[in-house]
Amino acid sequence: MATLKAGLIQMGLKSSTDNDPETIRKAMIEAHIPMIEAAGEQGVQVLSFQEVFTQPYFCPSQDSKWYASAESIPEGPTTQLMMTYAAKYKMVIVVPIYEKDDVSGVYYNTAAVIDADGSYLGKYRKTHIPQVAGFWEKFFFKPGASNWPVFQTQYCKLGVYICYDRHFPEGWRALALNGAEYIVNPSATVAGLSEYLWKLEQPAAAAANGCWIGAINRVGTEEPWNIGEFYGQTYFVNPRGQIEKQASRDQDELIVHDLDMDMIQEVRNTWQFFRDRRPSTYGKLTDGE
Repeated sequence: MATLKAGLIQMGLKSSTDNDPETIRKAMIEAHIPMIEAAGEQGVQVLSFQEVFTQPYFCPSQDSKWYASAESIPEGPTTQLMMTYAAKYKMVIVVPIYEKDDVSGVYYNTAAVIDADGSYLGKYRKTHIPQVAGFWEKFFFKPGASNWPVFQTQYCKLGVYICYDRHFPEGWRALALNGAEYIVNPSATVAGLSEYLWKLEQPAAAAANGCWIGAINRVGTEEPWNIGEFYGQTYFVNPRGQIEKQASRDQDELIVHDLDMDMIQEVRNTWQFFRDRRPSTYGKLTDGE
């Protein structure tokens, strides 16, 4: 299997939140395109953006204005544009956006997955939705029930977990058991209690499941909400739980890293966590639902 060249993009907001969502979307797309092209020119095979990458993290508000930023997947303009870039550079792209389901009209926090030929493979909808001060996500997003999809891309078996999901180890394990070799976690997380966990949970999940993880966070502050600083520090962590490459705290940045995919089987053979699982004893994990 050898090496997978992966890229992650972290970015600050490029347009005032006073503007309409379409103006903001266009500004964020314009800012991302040079980094997408740079990734393609460097031979990146799998590229991912941050959570709801075309918009501010609007969940400190409960303003229905932001419903207008939701798009169809895959018919919407952002997914369609990224399909062209994926085909141009033969690059898998993970596209985290605010989704409006065309049938139900319900809104989700979603990531579309596009294969290296530009074809749409499917989507993951964020499963765990917080509802606490500064993070009123249930106002905007219905919890997804995607059944832990793993996407067979041209380069790897790819899983997606989104932001708050990372606090729940069950999903990491479900993705790994479904075959994920590389899992991306697009996020929007601010300084405070979560910063300590940022470098704890994903390395722990990578080690527990013997897989690569790419953790993406945005940077800067976003007026008028001022819930804190998005502290960047996007990184890649290997199947041993070691962070191999990390971005800055406060700069727009594309980081590119070669992932040693042979390490996955090596680590799984060493620890044999999947062999030694005892799922028949875990009933209490779900009996309370």
